[in-house]
Amino acid sequence: MKEKILHYTKEIVLFIIVMTIFANIISIYKSSDLPKTPLHLDTVMLIDGKNYTLPKEKPLLVHIWATWCPTCKLEADNIQRISEHYEVLTIAVKSGTDEVVSRYLQERGFDFHVINDKDAEISKAFNIAAFPTTFIYDKEKNMLFSDVGYTSTLGLYLKMWWADL
Repeated sequence: MKEKILHYTKEIVLFIIVMTIFANIISIYKSSDLPKTPLHLDTVMLIDGKNYTLPKEKPLLVHIWATWCPTCKLEADNIQRISEHYEVLTIAVKSGTDEVVSRYLQERGFDFHVINDKDAEISKAFNIAAFPTTFIYDKEKNMLFSDVGYTSTLGLYLKMWWADL
């Protein structure tokens, strides 16, 4: 019995490692078409009607997502955790009115900064082909990392820590 449990545990761990490697390879491939240019935003209008000025001399995570995206729903808790320690700006794409997006966030207990990209104009400027897509910028707003698809909380923390050095 012990041998069977050990065998299945090894199989599960190996499966998780292989899937993690596979997911990262896919993310790297999908990220190849994303812009590598510095972020040239200063102040943006959030869904609550307030202006948000991007911080100077701080790293920034820009997360592009949608309420209808299953992977985005899985990753949203990770984005919330990161937003409690770092600057985060998210962009909700084709997710309804400001009120609909606000209600979606409120029902789930999320309070990160959100721009509503109703017509996908912003996501087109970022050349987004899949959701979610995450960009991490350093203190000078140079793009350091981009991820397409799910990213773990640990992965996001490590990248933001690196961007903050």
